[in-house]
This record gives sequence, structure tokens and C-alpha cells, in this order.
Amino acid sequence: MITNPVAVFLVLAVVVYVAVRLEERYTLFRSLSAALVGILIAMILSNVGILPGNSTTYDFLSSTGVSLGIALILLSVDVRSVLQAGPGMLAAFGLGAVGTAIGSTTAALVLAPLIGPETWKLAGQFTGTYTGGGVNFAALGRAFDTSSEMFSAAIAADVIMTALWMATCLAAPLLFSRKKPTPSPAPPPKQEAAPDSDAPEKPFTLERALYNSGRPMALSDAAALATIAVGSMWAASELGALIPQLPEVLWLTTIVLVVAQVPAIKKIPGGAMLGNYLLLLFLATNGAMSVIANIIEVGPAVFYFALGTVAMHGLVIFGLGLLFRIDVRTLAIASQANVGGPASAMALASARGYMDRLLPGVAVGLMGYAVGNYLGFAVASLIRGWLG
Repeated sequence: MITNPVAVFLVLAVVVYVAVRLEERYTLFRSLSAALVGILIAMILSNVGILPGNSTTYDFLSSTGVSLGIALILLSVDVRSVLQAGPGMLAAFGLGAVGTAIGSTTAALVLAPLIGPETWKLAGQFTGTYTGGGVNFAALGRAFDTSSEMFSAAIAADVIMTALWMATCLAAPLLFSRKKPTPSPAPPPKQEAAPDSDAPEKPFTLERALYNSGRPMALSDAAALATIAVGSMWAASELGALIPQLPEVLWLTTIVLVVAQVPAIKKIPGGAMLGNYLLLLFLATNGAMSVIANIIEVGPAVFYFALGTVAMHGLVIFGLGLLFRIDVRTLAIASQANVGGPASAMALASARGYMDRLLPGVAVGLMGYAVGNYLGFAVASLIRGWLG
């Protein structure tokens, strides 16, 4: 097994390179996306023993790396272009939160005999993490004083389910578009040609910028991007420490979006492309951390708990969402904002090119940090009362 942090980073870099090249060359992999292919390859390498389940490389890419990727991509975002997707995204996110609460409650009642006295704690933690991401899982675990054994088992289950659900959300628009080809082409012709035909004619769109800098990058461009992105991260960390009630990622998003509206900064090439690369590394990291043996070691009941919660979440958000005629792309990003948080929602939007839904997805993901904790406490209290 490879354990050297630099060697682990090298393997992840190769995984992303292979995934991107496959996406470029073959229609099948283009449909799956480099993000999904990277997750699957890294998951295979991890579960056959080539990559470790834990590494300082993963810690870096899941914290500093993904924050830098978020900052670089947001530097290319025009706020005015994404306002139209807001209401639908909010409705989809609400459906997802309700589905999560129903799923964790049902799983708790069914699996309580197998899990034992900490069932109510898991119900709260899984409700929190599948409403707004892993930040809530840790916060609620500390609040409930969950035992280290149960906490570790739940983390392992959560990591696997988050990676699997990212794969599901990446595939969902493709699957539904095959059944209903009309929804995706229908909206664009009202104002412009179909998105696919626009790609060569609009080299300056954010979707293309994720894969191409648009024009050659000068050393001064790279220096400017590094200064702005790292400076924004530092400012966000300072504000987060000063006002801890607001999460640091919220400060980072706000600062970068304000700076990104400056015309001179908006013209700097390469930011979205470099940010997209970091997000692809982050997603490959999620796949590498999905070690199935960790679940088997502590028993399958905790994994069934996570699986049941996410399955009910998916049934509610996609079932009712499609019934209410919410666009499947919006549903997929909102669902990922629920399950994986804002970074995963952004990664999904970037991987699929749904750039008008990028900021709304990040916005509801950030909202999930607060909503998830409240909902997690409510579900945990309810289950504790029912089970005694």
C-alpha cells in the first residue's frame, strides 16, 4: 500500500489525469464525467489496497485544497447570471431536507435493536450531515457525546455513502434525460441556441473556462490568482475566528464573489480551470477514503442506517421534485448540497457544466450548515423520546 503523502498525491493526480483524458476522448466517459470516473477509479484503488483509507494528503485536499478550488472558480462567476435558478433550488433543497429527516427517523426505528442505546445520536448526526454536509456530522457528534467507536463507524459509512451519492447525482441527469429528452433542450432555445452548439461560439463562458483558460496565461496572471485566492482564504479565516457564528466557507464565498465582480479581476484567465482541477482532486479523495472494509469491521448496521437515510432522501427529492416539475439538474445539485455540502454541490455543477446553478447550489449548501444542526437536534430528540 502507498502511504507516502507525496506518492498518494501523485496517484490522485494520475487518477484525475486519466479521468479527464477519458472524458475528452470517449463519449461514454464524457457522459459519465471526469468527476464520476475519478471517484470510481480512486475508490477501486483504495479498496484493493493500493491507496490508504486515511492520509495527510486527503486532509489537505479536503480542507485547504477544496477551499482554494472554491475561491478560484468563484473568481470567474458573474452573480447576475445565476439568479434565475434560485427559487427552484431552494424548493429542491427543502424537499431533500424533509426526505433526510424521514429517512433517518425510519432507519432509527427499524435498526434500533441492532445499534443499541446510541441510535438516537446516529439519527441526529445522519440527519444533520445529509441536510448540509459533514460539518454538521462532527458538530452534532460532539454535542451528543457519541462514543468514539460509534463515531468512527458512522464516519466510515458516511464517507462511502457521500461518494456513492455523488456518483448517483452525476448520473441522474443523464438517466432522466434518456427517458425524457424534451426538458433539457426545451429551455435554451427560448433565448439562445442549444448549449452544446454554443460551446465553440462562446469561448468565454464559465463552462468552457473550467477546461480551458481561454487565452494563454502569463506569469502575472498566475501570481494574481494566487494572491487573490489565498488572500481571500486568509481574510475568511480571520473573519471566521472573529465571528464564529458564521462558518468560514460563508465568509470565503462572500469575499470572493465581491472581488470577482471587479472587471479587471474577471478578465484574469485560468482561475476556473485551476479551481476545477482542485475540485476533481477533492472528489477523487472522497473516493479513496471510501474503504468498505471499515464498515465490515464494525458491523453493517451503521452502514444500513446511512443507506436507508440517503435512499429515502433520494426518493423524496427526486420523486416529489419531478412530480412538481423541478428540473432534474436542479434536483441533482440540491441533493448533493444536502448530502455533501456546498463544495460537493459546486463540484457537481462544475463537472456537469450547470453553471447557472452553481451559486444557488452553493447558497443552499451553506444554508444547510445551519438548518442541518437544528433538524438534527429535532430528530435526535424525537427518536430519544420514542425509544426511551
